Amino acid sequence: MKRKSILSILLTGALAISLVGCGGKKTDDNTGSASEDKTITIGVTPVPHKEIVEQIVPDLEAKGYTVKIVEFTDYVTPNTALEEGELDANYFQTIAYLDETNEGKGLHLTYTKGVHLEPLAVYSTKIKDIKNLADGATIAVPNDPSNEARALRVLESAGVIKLKDGELVTPKDITENTKNLKFEELEAAQLPRVLEEVDLAVINGNYALEAGLSPAKDAVFVEDSTSEASKKYHNVIAIKEGNEGSQKIKDLTEALTSETVKKYIQEKYSDGSVVPTF
Repeated sequence: MKRKSILSILLTGALAISLVGCGGKKTDDNTGSASEDKTITIGVTPVPHKEIVEQIVPDLEAKGYTVKIVEFTDYVTPNTALEEGELDANYFQTIAYLDETNEGKGLHLTYTKGVHLEPLAVYSTKIKDIKNLADGATIAVPNDPSNEARALRVLESAGVIKLKDGELVTPKDITENTKNLKFEELEAAQLPRVLEEVDLAVINGNYALEAGLSPAKDAVFVEDSTSEASKKYHNVIAIKEGNEGSQKIKDLTEALTSETVKKYIQEKYSDGSVVPTF
């Protein structure tokens, strides 16, 4: 696929919000000078990331920016688009996922600040208490390394399994499985769709929200969002390495970690499904 094709295809069906600001001549340096490009193109997944970014558009417009929000429905393409320069930033992923993607795919991405945490939760349509999980039950987990390891650690903290020490653990690293549980490894976006077909599913916060699931109301077990280990699961503003000095990245980061955003998250997600981390 040619370099510019990813974004051009996605923009066909994506939400793109364009606010007319003062344009300037684009420059390749990151000095934040007056001639710097005044368009910010940011990739997001729908919920809650797109909703949160929409809250800061007026503030960025007031600074003369045109903001384009490009919606993605997967975890792979927004990082490819960022690496290839088709996005200025993306906001959908955890620190752990970003680190794993850089290492696994040879990307050159970093982040400015964390914005929020979505506690990972375990859902079921068959049981109300995870302690009642039947022998031989089937559990669906994300299949990407960082989210799968996180999901398995959540199940371990719930007392369902025991695991070896290590970062990117998989079902092969289970050391105790007294109920002979079976694991289905699926793309994270698919997990809400198979909830009726399995006994448990460990679902990422954004996909749970899209499916109308609330950790507080619907989950049979929820990750401890206050633990030290949870810090690597903060959702961050990702950028290409070398762009840290860009004025528009500084302005974007300031806007996404503002009191406006904190208040919005706390009011919109008062059930704790999304927690501000700044």
